[in-house]
Amino acid sequence: MNRALATIRLALKILLVAGYTLPLMAWQEIALRTGWWSDRRAPRLWHRLTLRVLGIRVHVQGALAAERPLLIASNHVSWIDILVLGSLADVHFIAKSEVRGWPVLGAFARLQRSVFIERERKQTAPGQARAIADRLANGDPMVLFAEGTTSDGSRVLPFKSTLFGAARMALEALEKPHVFVQPIAIAYLRRGGLPLDRRERGMIAWIGDTDFVPHLKMILRSGSIDVEVCFGTPIAFAAESDRKEVAKGAEALVRRMLVEALRQREYAREDSPVF
Repeated sequence: MNRALATIRLALKILLVAGYTLPLMAWQEIALRTGWWSDRRAPRLWHRLTLRVLGIRVHVQGALAAERPLLIASNHVSWIDILVLGSLADVHFIAKSEVRGWPVLGAFARLQRSVFIERERKQTAPGQARAIADRLANGDPMVLFAEGTTSDGSRVLPFKSTLFGAARMALEALEKPHVFVQPIAIAYLRRGGLPLDRRERGMIAWIGDTDFVPHLKMILRSGSIDVEVCFGTPIAFAAESDRKEVAKGAEALVRRMLVEALRQREYAREDSPVF
């Protein structure tokens, strides 16, 4: 009986997501084609609604930087990270090419004007960096999952510096003194109100060749999840800056913020708004 009820609840959640996804996709398509209204409203609303359906509560420390151009350097744990960051600010994503084919998320990634990259093809890196630089130069805050893959949520992998070169290209295009790189740490903290240990956090993480649909079903069935987003102090990237050093500096800040977040025992505080 309990299993049947769980299946019914899962089906209802999927139907609910489908019910608002199609109208919002149509809204976004019209916005992109006509320019009659902002093309940032529908994605942000979709991310927020979907987090509610999934039972994911987002706690925030700090805020998105006001400076532009802005490249956001974040750790990466799961596809949920996209929903989390997309619910908080009008940002655009630098996504791996495979995301195009994901159910629902892939369609919204395209409509949100994500930049798709092929990390395995190093010969395409300059062109990809140029595409990101053009978006930065146009004032779009771009999210770079700088590890190049997902981690287990309890550590930060080394940041890959190649796409940080987009910051230098944006500088050249705009003739501005700085592009700003803002480190962000995403920490998955609780499930069902109880602190996650390393093993449980690894189950929420989306690592390696894990299939998307089974992982989605697991998240839908897992109950409430608390995740904290820590916005760090932006790093000024100047013409004389070394992209590898900037990447290392951002990595160190993200690692420190993640460690601090995972050590916490109280997550919902007055200075930690919940969405």
